[in-house]
Amino acid sequence: MIHLTRSNTVKVVIIGAGEVGFHIASRIAYEQKEVVVIDNNESALQRVSESIDVQVIKGSGSSPSVLKEAGIEDAKVVLAVTDSDQINMVACLFSDYISPKTMKLVRLRNPDYISYKKALQKHSPHIHTIINPDIEAVRAIERFMSVPGAVDVGDFADGRIQLIGFRLTMGSPLLGIRLMDMPRMENGGNILIAAVIRKEMLIIPRGKDVLAEGDLVYIVCESRYLTETLRLLKVDTTPVRRVMIIGGGRVGYKMAAALEKKSIKTKLIEKDPKVCQTLAEKLNRVMVLKGDGTDQNLLIEENVQNMDMVITLTGDEETNILSSLLARRMGARSNITRISKFSYFPLVEAIGIDHIVSPRLSAVNTILQHIREGNVLSAISIKGEQAEVMEAIVQHDSNVAGKTLQKIPFPKGALVVGVVRKEDTFIPTGSTVIQTDDRIIIFAVREVISKIEKIMTVKLKYY
Repeated sequence: MIHLTRSNTVKVVIIGAGEVGFHIASRIAYEQKEVVVIDNNESALQRVSESIDVQVIKGSGSSPSVLKEAGIEDAKVVLAVTDSDQINMVACLFSDYISPKTMKLVRLRNPDYISYKKALQKHSPHIHTIINPDIEAVRAIERFMSVPGAVDVGDFADGRIQLIGFRLTMGSPLLGIRLMDMPRMENGGNILIAAVIRKEMLIIPRGKDVLAEGDLVYIVCESRYLTETLRLLKVDTTPVRRVMIIGGGRVGYKMAAALEKKSIKTKLIEKDPKVCQTLAEKLNRVMVLKGDGTDQNLLIEENVQNMDMVITLTGDEETNILSSLLARRMGARSNITRISKFSYFPLVEAIGIDHIVSPRLSAVNTILQHIREGNVLSAISIKGEQAEVMEAIVQHDSNVAGKTLQKIPFPKGALVVGVVRKEDTFIPTGSTVIQTDDRIIIFAVREVISKIEKIMTVKLKYY
């Protein structure tokens, strides 16, 4: 049980105690925000109450009386993240009636609802952000495909700054190099190492630190230098031209449609003949095949060994893991595996899974940026939520505007890794003066995120 003494009044009401609700509650309660979780499921609430120091209420989030009991009038944000689009919508509707000022974020999957996105934002229930986990998962896959040799990929400032995580292998020019010596390397001045994962431990590197084989290194680089930087670091950037998708559900279809637009040769394997028929009617250039993604004979027949990437997206994660491992053993260059259970994440790399995609985790990352204080535009979790990379706009009356980085009291465990100023992007130094309207990229370990929020908020306003 985590017990925290909260020193502020930022309040978040979460409707839904499933995986997304649980992990959002865990993250923001740790940061000393007041959290109330609503759910009808007794066992889900018990898991929350036994693990996190938050208030739990048994009931339906679509009930006005339950919302009032949760103190919706005092909440800065309400998150409707149950598995039911209808409950989420009704919860936002009554939240809007009871507390119009409360920001409403909702998880929706049904395309019929999402097609009315602008109307739902402009008119009642005045939803601030609609999160579709399937679309977020497709975007995550596309980022992985952009750098096949990376373990983790994120982008900031509309793609102008990239965060890349990759394993140091034998032959890497970074092996044995002190970080302070990196600027002397070719193109080294355009790279900043934000973090290192060594033997499952997160390290904030310093100038005298030396990188070792097997380290998972996170670099920040301007996009214009990325291709050359990755080439020098011997990270695989060979374009993905042939893809096999296993699973033709919502995410599988959206992924196939996205690849079709990019003219990437794609095969899609699906067991259900009716789903295959529907997919074949919707997709023009994707080859739709009826079959089982764990059938070795089928994979051989469809030349899985020639695939640049195999993406397993069925609704069963055990099937996804097995299919990815089979494809890898049979010669596929890389794999991306859909996994929903957060508890599986630490295990998959050890057994040969290259990349994980989780619609739930993608939704969590999207939600976080809207909960953060300090005008945060985006947020990406790394290494099992031990740390976060945030993008924020500097407001004219904030605590950082007009100061050099070395004069800003960022806590230990936080590092400004990139700055976007109008049309310019650059890696900052201690003498860089932060200006109003700068977009700054901040790496922060979990323990100091609330301190970063306080530094980034304005002086005269209280959130």
